[in-house]
Amino acid sequence: MDAEGLALLLPPVTLAALVDSWLREDCPGLNYAALVSGAGPSQAALWAKSPGVLAGQPFFDAIFTQLNCQVSWFLPEGSKLVPVARVAEVRGPAHCLLLGERVALNTLARCSGIASAAAAAVEAARGAGWTGHVAGTRKTTPGFRLVEKYGLLVGGAASHRYDLGGLVMVKDNHVVAAGGVEKAVRAARQAADFALKVEVECSSLQEAVQAAEAGADLVLLDNFKPEELHPTATVLKAQFPSVAVEASGGITLDNLPQFCGPHIDVISMGMLTQAAPALDFSLKLFAKEVAPVPKIH
Repeated sequence: MDAEGLALLLPPVTLAALVDSWLREDCPGLNYAALVSGAGPSQAALWAKSPGVLAGQPFFDAIFTQLNCQVSWFLPEGSKLVPVARVAEVRGPAHCLLLGERVALNTLARCSGIASAAAAAVEAARGAGWTGHVAGTRKTTPGFRLVEKYGLLVGGAASHRYDLGGLVMVKDNHVVAAGGVEKAVRAARQAADFALKVEVECSSLQEAVQAAEAGADLVLLDNFKPEELHPTATVLKAQFPSVAVEASGGITLDNLPQFCGPHIDVISMGMLTQAAPALDFSLKLFAKEVAPVPKIH
């Protein structure tokens, strides 16, 4: 899907509620700095000062829309950034521009960082000749999941399940609580009915076979080393060709190609949301017709 079209995935009511909570967190009471800036009409340039993938425009827009400001973009969502790049311009009352500045920059920087990491992971996988799905996980920042899952999509990765209701995932603790793999999968299968798929986390070939026999749609081979992963997936696929295989655990951008193989359908990476460095953006007010280019430190 085209990156610009991904904004349609964001529910307007949810987006507005998120923006409201972010702005309230940053300014829950008196804004003394507003008396310094005043309310006169102003303009500010958004600059990208580090390379990566631009992501998060709908959130940036929503923040400034709520503050009665207008954003004009010079680069489309999903663009590759080459610093220093003038990305957008924001116009509105000075105190409103500055009220939204940090919240908007934080959101854009984190979202773009995740999109950049996702794009790098997809590129590494395709470079290894693998055509499966690079995916994120549920290891996201509380209250910020919508932004982070959206960033994965802009970067070309799959978001994986959005929440607990998107897929019935049977993990090791579920197996212990249920009294075994077969009991856990049967209970999950009953709960899922026809509407949801069932995925089972497995730590051995034996568990994977039990899960597949009990009716799992997907098997997650968790924390397998590459030399263990591929033989296990090969045997499992030979017996259960319709069961999808996901690899996860300890996978980084550096070792990702080692986990790519013909019997692996999905590779999920928690580091895409947990460890992606934020990109560097700045928002600079300017009085002249041409905004000055900021320095990179």
